[in-house]
Amino acid sequence: MLQNIREGIQGPWAIAIVALIVVSFVFTGVGSYISSNNSTAVALVNGEEIQEQTLETAYQNERARLEGQFGDAINQLFASENYINQFRGDILERLINDELMSQKAESLGLRVSDEQIKETIAQMPEFQLAGRFDNDTYRTTLLRAGYTPTEFAEFMRVQMTRQQLENALRGTGFSLQHQVDRVLTLQEQTRSGQSLEVDITEYQASITLEESDIQSYYENNIASYDTQEQVKLAYVTLSVADMMPTVEVSAEEVEQYYQDNIGVYTSEEQRRIAHILFETLDGEEAARARAEEVLAKLNQGEDFAALAEEYSDDIISAEIGGDLDILNPGDYSPEFEDAAFALSEVNAFTGIIETEFGLHIIKLTELAPAVVTPFAEVAPAIRNDLMTDRATEEFFAIQQEMDRLAFEEIESLDAVSKVANRPIIETDFFQAGQLPAGVNYPQVADVAFSSELIDEGVNSQLLELSSELVMVARVAEHKPQRTRSLDEVRASIESELKVEKAQEQALAYAQDIQSAMYDNQDLSELLAEHSLTWTQHTGLKRTSAELAKPVVDAMFELDVLQGGNTSVITLPSGNIAIVKLNAVNVDVDLSDEALSEAAKQRIANTQGQQTYQNFIDALRANAEVKLVAK
Repeated sequence: MLQNIREGIQGPWAIAIVALIVVSFVFTGVGSYISSNNSTAVALVNGEEIQEQTLETAYQNERARLEGQFGDAINQLFASENYINQFRGDILERLINDELMSQKAESLGLRVSDEQIKETIAQMPEFQLAGRFDNDTYRTTLLRAGYTPTEFAEFMRVQMTRQQLENALRGTGFSLQHQVDRVLTLQEQTRSGQSLEVDITEYQASITLEESDIQSYYENNIASYDTQEQVKLAYVTLSVADMMPTVEVSAEEVEQYYQDNIGVYTSEEQRRIAHILFETLDGEEAARARAEEVLAKLNQGEDFAALAEEYSDDIISAEIGGDLDILNPGDYSPEFEDAAFALSEVNAFTGIIETEFGLHIIKLTELAPAVVTPFAEVAPAIRNDLMTDRATEEFFAIQQEMDRLAFEEIESLDAVSKVANRPIIETDFFQAGQLPAGVNYPQVADVAFSSELIDEGVNSQLLELSSELVMVARVAEHKPQRTRSLDEVRASIESELKVEKAQEQALAYAQDIQSAMYDNQDLSELLAEHSLTWTQHTGLKRTSAELAKPVVDAMFELDVLQGGNTSVITLPSGNIAIVKLNAVNVDVDLSDEALSEAAKQRIANTQGQQTYQNFIDALRANAEVKLVAK
C-alpha cells in the first residue's frame, strides 16, 4: 500500500493541491501555518495544538472564497451570528481532520522529495507571470511574508505529504464489470407510457364555502398572516464622484505638479540579478566554508549559473542559474540590496554578503538606465488625480456639515440635502434583511430598524458606507409587525380553500379511474365526464424535460406489472395527473468504451470518497481530540 501511496504523488493530483495550498498562502502568508508563538490553541489533536490564528486564517480564506463565488448574496448568511458559529465549527472540524491525516501520514513514513516540491511551486499561478514561473514574484512574496524558501518548502512538504495519503484513499475505489453494466442499464434505460391531466379549475366554479370553513382555516393558519415590521427610508448620499463636476484644475497646475514630482515619472534603473544562497541552518561556519569555496571558483572564471545550480540552497532560483529577475528597492533586506546596488558593471559579482536568511554571492546580470516619462503621456492622469484630490477635500468638508446638520436639525433631511446639494430619496417599504439596492449596506441595516429612528423619529448619524460614500437616513414611514385581520386575507383564504377542495374532488376522480384500470374496466364513460384523453410518451429518459418532472419521476418509479404500473400524482400547477407505465426499454451499447469508462469513474469516485470518510471516522474514533473552551 505504501508503494501505491508514494506513486500517487507522481500523478496529476500535484497540480490540484496547488489551489488548496495557495488559497491559504496568498491571503495571509505561510506565517499563520508555520509560526504560532503568539497564538492560543483552539483544539488539541493527540496532543498537537491547532492554533486560533490557524482557524482564523482558514475561516477568512473560506469566507473570501465564498464571497468571490457568490458575491454579496453570501453576506446575508454571515450577518447571522449562529451561521458564523456553525461555519467556524465546520472549518475547525476540517482542520482537525487535516491534522489527523498529517499525523497518520507521518507515522506511515510518507515522504515528498525536494524535486516534487520544486515542480509544484513552479506550477503555482500566484508565482507566475505570463504563464511562466517568475522567481522575483516568488521570492518577493516569501520575503514580504518574512519566510525563507526553505521554510515555505517545509510548509509545502507537510501539505503534500498529507495529500498523498488522502489521494491514495480516494484512489482505492474500483468497479466490477457487472456493476458498470448494471449502472449503465439503469442510467440509459427509457420508458414508454401514457398520462392524463385533470384540471382542477373545472371543479372550483361549483365549490361553495361555509363561513365556518373560512374561520377555521384562518385560525389554524393564523401565524402565516403575521406581517413583518417594515420601514420606508428617506436618505441623502454624497460621494467623491458627486463632487468631481464641481472642481477645476488648470493646465499650469498640471505642469507644475509634473515638475514637482518628476521623480514619480522617472523609472529607476533596472538591475537584474542572480545569487547563490548558503543557508546557515547547519551552522554559519560550514555555510561560510561553502561560500568561500564557490567564491574562489568564481574568481577563477567558473560559470556563475552552473555554480548556482550545484551549490545554491535557494531550490527555485538554483534551477535557473540563480536568477532573481529585476531588483526593486524594498524587495530584499538592506544588506542584500546595498551590495546589489553597489555593483556597477554587468557580470560583476559581490563577495560574501550576510543577511538574516544566510550568506549570498550576488551577480549583476543586466543593467538598464533610468527613463523619464514625457509630460504629454501622463498629463491626463495627473489632471484626473488632482481633480480627485480636490473633490475628496470638498467631499470631506461637506460630509462634516452633513453630520452636524443631521444632529442639529434632527427631524428633517432638508438641511442635509441642501448643504450636500443632493436630493432626498425614498425607498419602498422593506423588512429587515431585505434592504433595497440603494440602501443595502451593513451600516444602514444596523440603524434602519433601531428604536432611535423609529420611535424617536430622528436622523441617523452620518453613515460612512465606504471611504468615498456617506449617507444620512431617517425612517419616513413605519409599519409595525401585526396579524392581518380575517377580512384582509378573506379573498386569499377562499382561493386556497377552493383549490384544496377542487384538488380533493379531482383526486377522488383520478383514483376512480385508477381503480377502474386495476379492474380492467372500460374507461370511456369516466374519461368522457371531463373530456380527457391519454397522452402517449415513448422513449422517456430520466432527464427528459418535455414533461413535468413529477410525471417523469413517477414513470421511473412504476413497475410494468398490473397493479403497480399506475400512479396518481399532484403536479406543480395543482392539477392531478394519472401516469401509466406501459414498457421498460433497455437499449444500451455496453461495449461503448467512453460510456463504460465514465460509469467506472463515477462508481470508483463514490467508493473512494466513502473510503476516505470511513478512514477519517476511524482516526477520529481512536484519537484524543479536545476542544479548548473560550
